Amino acid sequence: MKELAYVLINPYTIRKSRTGGVIARYLSRTDLKLVAARMFGPSQALAEEYANAVISRTDSDPKIDKLLYDYIMREYAPTKPNGRPHRCMCLLFEGEDAIRKIWEVTGSVTLRWGGGQTVRETFGDYITDAAGNVSYFEPAVLVSPTRSFAIATLKILANHMAESGIINAHGYERTLVMLKPDNFQRPSLRAGNIIDVLSSAGLHVICVKKFAMTVAQAEQFYGPVVQSLTEKFPLFGAKRVAGAVSRELGFEVDEQSVFGLCQTIAPQFAKNQFEDIVEFMTGFRPSAVPENEKQNRAGAECLALVYEGENAVLKIRDLLGATDPSKARPGSVRREFGTNIMINAAHASDSPENAAREMKIIDIAGDNMSPIIHKYCS
Repeated sequence: MKELAYVLINPYTIRKSRTGGVIARYLSRTDLKLVAARMFGPSQALAEEYANAVISRTDSDPKIDKLLYDYIMREYAPTKPNGRPHRCMCLLFEGEDAIRKIWEVTGSVTLRWGGGQTVRETFGDYITDAAGNVSYFEPAVLVSPTRSFAIATLKILANHMAESGIINAHGYERTLVMLKPDNFQRPSLRAGNIIDVLSSAGLHVICVKKFAMTVAQAEQFYGPVVQSLTEKFPLFGAKRVAGAVSRELGFEVDEQSVFGLCQTIAPQFAKNQFEDIVEFMTGFRPSAVPENEKQNRAGAECLALVYEGENAVLKIRDLLGATDPSKARPGSVRREFGTNIMINAAHASDSPENAAREMKIIDIAGDNMSPIIHKYCS
């Protein structure tokens, strides 16, 4: 039977830019599907309800539960006295025996398994003094050990999840990053490692959303590509067309001779490329989808993140590298994870204005997590 399991990435883990490493562990060490992701700022009510659910359970160690209760009230509740929420991230995983699998990858809060095999052993801390008293505690993530506790706490999360979608708006520049479908075709470290690379920009992740882009969204999102390719094709296509004609006819044809032809066929080239892009991003070729179905047709998964900070657009695009992975610098996201110009691991906005346009198209702050939780917990 399929289950729904969650991972709450703690505020400290996010502040220390360990988010990518944590996500990579779960994606690569389980066969589960990441079905939703959302950044949220826990309210006082959410923190209290979750902490009370922990302290009131009867099938676990009371000392550990008290430790977790105190931690949640301290680290999840808004900062006093200004009431500013902390950044947390919720991940939902779906699959057979999902709760056990997530628990095993997460590990014990006391780090008793040893060897750095689990998320908590790598990213968490549990330090005691000579008398055995806990002097420092950071569990890195919060998860559920049992199905009953998962259902109870998922309901709490769902009741508060709509409260926030974009966290810690400070008025700095924002940019959108979208990890493309090639990162989610099989269990791998890719998505988490890309986020890890992007963390070196020194920016804040203020929003995240796992979603399937619809054909209608993709057409709007990538619509400007058609005009751009139509204008640029004669400039870069003349060499390719001249070479093809030369090979076919058996004599040399120069670029200037075919420039007019390239201008003529440029709209066809742009339209075909646009169709290819939309199909890659959604799983459907737009010309084959009736207009009245484009709002609902979606078959490929993406992960969108919003980064905020000074010069956010420039910093992220530098880390991504050139659109063509073969021309991107070593160590850049596209050089390390890309295949070609279209399958190049990630998209990033080229201006704050386009970032705002793209975020609106995919409804970046929209809550697509609560419906999934309600489906499992009703």
